[in-house]
Amino acid sequence: MCGINGILNLHQQQADERVLTKMRDALAHRGPDDAGIFIDGNLGLGHRRLSILDTSAAGHQPFLSDDGRYAMVFNGEIYNFREFYDELKAAGYNIKTQSDTEVLMALFQRQGTAMLHRLDGMFAFAIWDKTERKLTLVRDRMGVKPLYYSFHNDTLYFASEQKAIFAAGVPLQVAPDGLEEYIFNRFVAGEKTLFKNVKKVLPGHIMTVSENGKVDSTRWWNLKSEILGQPKIKDPKEWFAGTFDASVRLRMVSDVPVGVLLSGGLDSSSVLASLKHQDYKDIKTFNIGFSETEHNESHLAKNLSEQFNYQFDSLELQGDELFRKMISAAYYHDEPLMHLSEPHLLAVSELAKPAVKVLLSGEGADELMGGYVRYKPLRFPSLLQSIGAISSMGIFSKNARFDKLSRYTQISSEAGLIIYNGSNIYPNDIARVFGISKEPANDYRHHIYEEAKSLYPGNLKRQMLYFDQHTYLCSLLDRNDRCTMGASIECREPFLDQRLVKGLGSLDDKWLFTGKKGKYILKSSVENRLPSDILSFRKIGLSAPWGDYLTKNPAFAEELEAFTKSDIFRMPYLEHIDAKKLADRLRQGDWQVVSYVMPLFMLHIWLRYYVQTFTAAADSN
Repeated sequence: MCGINGILNLHQQQADERVLTKMRDALAHRGPDDAGIFIDGNLGLGHRRLSILDTSAAGHQPFLSDDGRYAMVFNGEIYNFREFYDELKAAGYNIKTQSDTEVLMALFQRQGTAMLHRLDGMFAFAIWDKTERKLTLVRDRMGVKPLYYSFHNDTLYFASEQKAIFAAGVPLQVAPDGLEEYIFNRFVAGEKTLFKNVKKVLPGHIMTVSENGKVDSTRWWNLKSEILGQPKIKDPKEWFAGTFDASVRLRMVSDVPVGVLLSGGLDSSSVLASLKHQDYKDIKTFNIGFSETEHNESHLAKNLSEQFNYQFDSLELQGDELFRKMISAAYYHDEPLMHLSEPHLLAVSELAKPAVKVLLSGEGADELMGGYVRYKPLRFPSLLQSIGAISSMGIFSKNARFDKLSRYTQISSEAGLIIYNGSNIYPNDIARVFGISKEPANDYRHHIYEEAKSLYPGNLKRQMLYFDQHTYLCSLLDRNDRCTMGASIECREPFLDQRLVKGLGSLDDKWLFTGKKGKYILKSSVENRLPSDILSFRKIGLSAPWGDYLTKNPAFAEELEAFTKSDIFRMPYLEHIDAKKLADRLRQGDWQVVSYVMPLFMLHIWLRYYVQTFTAAADSN
C-alpha cells in the first residue's frame, strides 16, 4: 500500500523536481517506509511506500523495467502475484524480488493492459512508456484504491489523494455541481469530485495520456457484462462459502502482521470466522466501542474474539479526542465527511498501528447482498404510494424511521427512488428546509441507473444493489482508504473479490432478500461458524449520537456556535439557509433536524480546517 503521484508537462517543459517532491510528501502518511522519484524529461513520478510484500529495498519505487523502457508507481496489492512466477520465468523474465510490483511490471511488458483481467487484487498504478512517450493510468475493478487527476496549465497532475494535486499548485475551488450533489446525495459520484478541475479515474477504467495531449479512457471491467456472462451457480451456498474462504485466504498474503476491524456485526464477524475455520493463528482484532448501549456492539466483538482465542483490543472515542479526530479525518479525507464514522475509523486504525500493518474489513457485504434497511421499501414499490398517502395525515411524524420513510415516499419516479435511496434527506425536504429546489443533474447516477435497469428490468431492489455498488460503495471505500491510510495501515475487503461480486449479481433474489435483514446467503453459509447473538443482533454499524455530541460536548458546542456564522452560508447555493434556526432546534432536542445539520456542519468543518491548510500554504509561497 502506497501513495503515488506524477506530472506530465504537455508543452515538453522539464518536470519540476521540487513540485514532484512536494506532491509526493503530501502523501507521507500513505507511505512512511520509503520514498522515491523518477524524472524523464517532461514526465515525473513520485512514490511513498508502505512496505507490505518484500519489505526489503528491492521493493523500492518508482520501479523500472529491466530493459529501461517502462517506469511504474503502484499503490495496492496483487494477491495472486505468485501464480505468475512459472509463466514469467519460462518467458525469460528474471524475477529477482518477492514483490508483486515486479510481477505487475513483467505482466505489463508481456501483455500490456490485456493482463488486467488476470489480476486478483486492489490497485491504482501509473506506467510511463519512454519509447512511445505515453502514460497509462489504471484503477481496479471496484475502486478500492483511489486515483485523482487534473489538467492545469497544460500539465497533467495525478495522485492518490487530491491534497497532493493542490500541493502542486492546482487551485482548490468548489465546483457548483459538486456542491449540489453533496447537499442532495451526500457525496459526488462518478469521475467528478467536489472540486473544479479535479477528477477521478473511474473504477475498472484505463486512462492513457500521450505527451501531445491526446487522452483516451476505456472501461476494462464492466460488472453488467460480467454478471451476464456468469455461468449458472448450481449450489449457491456451497459456492459462496468456498469462494469467500478463498477470498479471505488470498487477502492474508502479507510479509507483515494482519488484523481484523471487528465491529461485532455479521460482516466483520464472518471474516473472522473464516480465518478461524481456516485455522489461522495469532489474529488480532480491533474494535471501536460506544458508551451508549444502543450504539454499541463491542461486547459481541470481544466475546467472539475470546471464543476464537484471538487477541482483542478496543477503545471508546469521546469528548475532545473525538473532536480532534474529526478534524484529522477531514484532512485525510480531502472532502467533507459524510458517513460520520470517519473519526472512529481513524482512531481504531491508529489503535491497530503498533501491532499490524494490514486490516481486513467486512465492507461491501451490505451492497452485494441487500443488507440495508433502506432497501426494504423497494421490495414492495406498489405500497409506497399508499404509505405516502397515510403519512400526509402525520401518523408517522413521531417515529424517526417511519418519518424518514414517509418523506421518501414523496419521491414520485422510480429513478428518484433509486438515486436518493442512500440520502438522509430528500428533494422535498431540501426545498422546505434549505429553500433549494434545483436538483443536481446527477448524470453519472442516471447513467448507472439506466445500466441497472437494463440488467434487472422491473426489479427495483436489484437495481438498487447494482446502483450502490457503483456509487455508495465507492464512497465507503474512499472512507476506508483515507482513514486507515491516515494511520499508515492497509485495508483489505474480502467481500469485494470479483468472483463474489459477479456471482452474487447472478443469483436469484431469494439468496439475498429472504428473511428480515437480507444477506440470506451469507447468514446461511456462516450459521454454523458464528454464535446466535451475532446472527440475530440488530444491525448498528458505526453509528454515533451526533445530536448529543454537538449540543453536550463543549468542543462541539463551541464549534456549533461558530457554524451559525460560517462562511459556507456566503456561498451562493447556501445563502438562504437559516443556520441559527437549525442550531437552535438542535439545542432544544429536536433530533429530527440532525440529518439537516450534519452535512452543513461537516462542510463548515472542512472549509474551516481543511481549506485553510492549503490557503495558508499558498499564501506562504
